[in-house]
Amino acid sequence: MQRDLWTSLLLVWITCVQYSSMAPLNNQSQSLQTASAMIPRNRPSEGQRILSRAKRGWVWNQMFVLEEFSGPDPILVGRLHTDLDMGNKNIKYVLAGEGAGTIFAINERTGDIHAMKRLDREEKAEYTLTAQVIDRDTDKPLEPPSEFIIKVQDINDNPPQFIEGPYKGSVPEMSQVGTSVTRVTATDADDPVYGNSARLVYSILEGQPYFSIDQTTAIIRVALAGMDREMREEYLVVIQAKDMGGHMGGLSGTTTVTVTLTDINDNPPKFSKGSYEFTIPEDLGIGKPGGRVKANDRDIGENAKSAYSIIGGDERDVFEIVTDAQTQEGILRLKKPLDFESKKSYNLTVVATNIRADSITGGPYMDQATVKIIIEDADEPPVFTKSAYLFDVHENAAINTVIGAVAARDQDATHSQVRYFIDRHTDLERQFNINVDDGKITLAKPLDRETDMWHNITVTATEVRNQISRAIVAIKVLDINDNAPEFATEYEAFLCENGKPGQVIQTISAVDKDNPSQGHTFHYRLEMLNNPNFTIKNNLNNSISVLAKHDSFRRQKQETYLLPIVVTDDGEPPMSSTNTLTIRVCGCSRDGTVQSCKRMKSQTFELHKAKVELTKWMFLCLSVIVVLFVTLRRHKNEPLIIKDDEDVRENIIRYDDEGGGEEDTEAFDIATLQNPDGINGYLPRKDIKPDLQFMPRQGQHSGPNGVDVDEFINVRLHEADNDPTAPPYDSIQIYGYEGRGSIAGSLSSLETASSDSDQNYDYLREWGPRFRRLGELYSVGESDKET
Repeated sequence: MQRDLWTSLLLVWITCVQYSSMAPLNNQSQSLQTASAMIPRNRPSEGQRILSRAKRGWVWNQMFVLEEFSGPDPILVGRLHTDLDMGNKNIKYVLAGEGAGTIFAINERTGDIHAMKRLDREEKAEYTLTAQVIDRDTDKPLEPPSEFIIKVQDINDNPPQFIEGPYKGSVPEMSQVGTSVTRVTATDADDPVYGNSARLVYSILEGQPYFSIDQTTAIIRVALAGMDREMREEYLVVIQAKDMGGHMGGLSGTTTVTVTLTDINDNPPKFSKGSYEFTIPEDLGIGKPGGRVKANDRDIGENAKSAYSIIGGDERDVFEIVTDAQTQEGILRLKKPLDFESKKSYNLTVVATNIRADSITGGPYMDQATVKIIIEDADEPPVFTKSAYLFDVHENAAINTVIGAVAARDQDATHSQVRYFIDRHTDLERQFNINVDDGKITLAKPLDRETDMWHNITVTATEVRNQISRAIVAIKVLDINDNAPEFATEYEAFLCENGKPGQVIQTISAVDKDNPSQGHTFHYRLEMLNNPNFTIKNNLNNSISVLAKHDSFRRQKQETYLLPIVVTDDGEPPMSSTNTLTIRVCGCSRDGTVQSCKRMKSQTFELHKAKVELTKWMFLCLSVIVVLFVTLRRHKNEPLIIKDDEDVRENIIRYDDEGGGEEDTEAFDIATLQNPDGINGYLPRKDIKPDLQFMPRQGQHSGPNGVDVDEFINVRLHEADNDPTAPPYDSIQIYGYEGRGSIAGSLSSLETASSDSDQNYDYLREWGPRFRRLGELYSVGESDKET
């Protein structure tokens, strides 16, 4: 009603202005006049509580005010009029500015302005335009332009909207009345300043009596006490927002709010039954589970977790209970070994307690149950009196000597007989035996401390039902004096011819494989007590010095002296050995430095043997080098020796034999090293014609069992050294012999009678990079042919 009153007063005032004098506005000749009342094309509904009246346009301080409308017919906004318009048809009204020509149009003769399209204040609230009067014929302005504003007045044409909906909220169960849950927000696109179009009021359409909402702040609160999550966890609340202050005719919008009750610890854990009974075997391993109990809790999450403990019962330290984090079960585990023969059952009191206490309910909650555990007898293996045994025995102990005994007994009520065995994987030499009935370990083979000082074997104890247990037996071999001392190394002494009497020739020490507890003490003496040449001196550190008795030693008289020395230990019984010291007489300088000594026969023989071997190898290497050089140079392609074309294996040493398939089945025969044709005479050569007549050579005949290779090589070496007209062609003539089945054929040129000019070795280049260099060596250019 207040709005209608202001509207009526405004219309009266505008009417008075309209009939007043025609004084121009803006001190210009142009004036603005209001449009006559026009009947609106679209009427508002009765629910909008707007007076049923015609839409009007009016002018106020150069401003047209027009309610928004939705068309489609044009609506008059206002009328422009100038003092120059006295019915003259040459006057023309023009319009410019925002929306001119599209949204707004002007009648160029009358100056009427019409809205041609839908006006929506939410899209644009006002338009700024410019009006001017021009000459119709010349388009020249008759007056300066005049600016005015068209303001779109709001109507209630937009319902409230929940932009962020639907909403979710949560509140703890058992919350008090008035506890805030969440807040919702609706927006209205209408003008919040003009009228009540954007004033919203909130209400609940669904969700009572559990929740309420403040109609102004839109805060949702708990309306019912004692809501239990375990009974109902989720609620769907429908909220309405209505504009026009909630009055009749206002527009409205709705949204949904899903309210979830969160859990609190308001329920105790509860065992599914008051007592449990489990049966477990007595051989259950330590830490192994023996049973499971569970206390259920209607709460969820951390509020449903419980810790289990044993608070009563007999021998509580035998068992423990832990919580399975996945299933929330209590697992009974063994802490100590069980023995059926001593205790056959256990009774325990188990408690389940909530881990988390709740501030609302006070908590924590708990529940208890009794658990009876029955032990089941199991067939246990025998038990040794010790886990490891240690025995010792002297290395000279006789066979079948008892070293020691092991013992085990059956823990079961039946007390079955136990039998003993040695695990032969630990006694591969079968050094020991054991009595299967009483466990006595005896010696089966002689012992030697110097070979093995310790023997570690495993003994098994087995009862009737094949239950096996094991024990380690360590046997230490005790030392006896059964090894004689001997020189620490093989000594070789040197004596100067010009040495003085009493001169120290050599210092000698001894070693003993035995290891007496008091350590070694050695005694030395000469086998010849009154030796005329040498004597010994005790150094008091288990070593002696050998001294010369005179200075008349001469190499021409005697070069080497052998001095036997007896070494004795102080064991029980004493052991001794005789060791020989070799003393050579040498020529020395004045200061006693050895300058020359005649070599020992053995050394001379070894040196001679080494020289012979070196000579043989040098000869063989030289022969191979010469053959390779002659073959590569290829001065002649004809074979070096006249012989049958089919037999080209004279004097062949075959190595790295590639093999030619099935045809190449001939085994290596060392007799091929000897030239069979050269036995009865010489072979004339075609490659070199000597100036002097070369006398024929008589070949060496082999023995009946084959060829004497050493003799054969020496004879050929002698012949080559004394033949100045020929290189050593009689060594190796063909090498790398290929079998007849080879696809490539033989690389040797000894089988062909063609000359260099008849040969074409270009095909070697086609065999790949490995034969490229060989092809270059065998290829003969034009310059080579002319040469």
